[in-house]
Amino acid sequence: MIRFSNIEFLYALFAIPLLILFFWWTQRKNHILLEKFAGKSLHSVLFPLRSKFKSILKFVLFLFSIILLLLALANPQIGTKVEEVKQIGIEVYILLDVSKSMLAEDIKPSRLEKAKYEISKLIHRLKGDKIGLIVFAGQAYVQIPLTSDYSAANLFLSAVDVNSVPQPGTAIGPAIDLALKSFKYEDETKKAIVIITDGEDHEGDIESAINDANSKYVAIYAIGFGSPSGVPIPVYNQSGVAIGYKKDNQGNIVLTKLDETTLKTITEKGNGVYYRGTNTEDELESIYNDLAKIEQSEYGAKRITEYEDRFYYFLLPAIFLFLIEFLISSNKSKLFFKFENLLEHKS
Repeated sequence: MIRFSNIEFLYALFAIPLLILFFWWTQRKNHILLEKFAGKSLHSVLFPLRSKFKSILKFVLFLFSIILLLLALANPQIGTKVEEVKQIGIEVYILLDVSKSMLAEDIKPSRLEKAKYEISKLIHRLKGDKIGLIVFAGQAYVQIPLTSDYSAANLFLSAVDVNSVPQPGTAIGPAIDLALKSFKYEDETKKAIVIITDGEDHEGDIESAINDANSKYVAIYAIGFGSPSGVPIPVYNQSGVAIGYKKDNQGNIVLTKLDETTLKTITEKGNGVYYRGTNTEDELESIYNDLAKIEQSEYGAKRITEYEDRFYYFLLPAIFLFLIEFLISSNKSKLFFKFENLLEHKS
């Protein structure tokens, strides 16, 4: 099996026809200028050493050198080993609250940004586990299906904000249901749900969702971000500048409070643990340690092919042709006498 590790360099090969066209155009232009300067019969007298054949030869060598160099930069690789590698781990769905109340700044820089930071750190620590992300407010959506591609997970995580779900509210129950539906139960792996929310204004049948999780042996953990006493929710303009606080219909500033009672109930009934979010601690670090204690199981096989670089197969000939092109004189020589005369008679 052959592949190129830097395939973007191969796109430069599309410029080869342009180089050929440019060479032809310059040769043609030089020929026209010579015709204007002196008659064709005087060319051999005025330029006795000029070799049209060698100019073409040097260009051909240069062209092939460029092609070989681009192939070397693309770094062709040959597969040398194929084996079955078993992967072990658990499946984790993180349920992230993206409602407007998560903009509150009692957790710095905000509840949502602190939550995203902790999720990103958790993703970097996972090894062999599959992770997924569900964002929810009034409704729940799968942002990242279960994957072991942690780079892609971080990329999608960075795009999450309070606009990811337009419906207001905090639908914890539907988010749990969606996670349970999204797990792959044909894989006999341990499964866990991590809820990150302020727990306020919850919607849906949470009790039913917890019972469903228990029946499927899915543990539920939770992190509560916010202040039980309540803080205002900042409002930002299109430029991201705070212009005030969210108000109700009577013009009173709305306070968002952490509902720890609900979250503790969820985790106690869901065979998990509840953590209170803080400015300084990494609560997901503690959850990761809890998850690491869960018995990991084999969830599949992945064919891994080891590749070896073969760029030098093209680099060495490229250097060799460059040297030959450099060493070849532009003047006539006895070695190419017949070819040079043939080109001159045709022109």
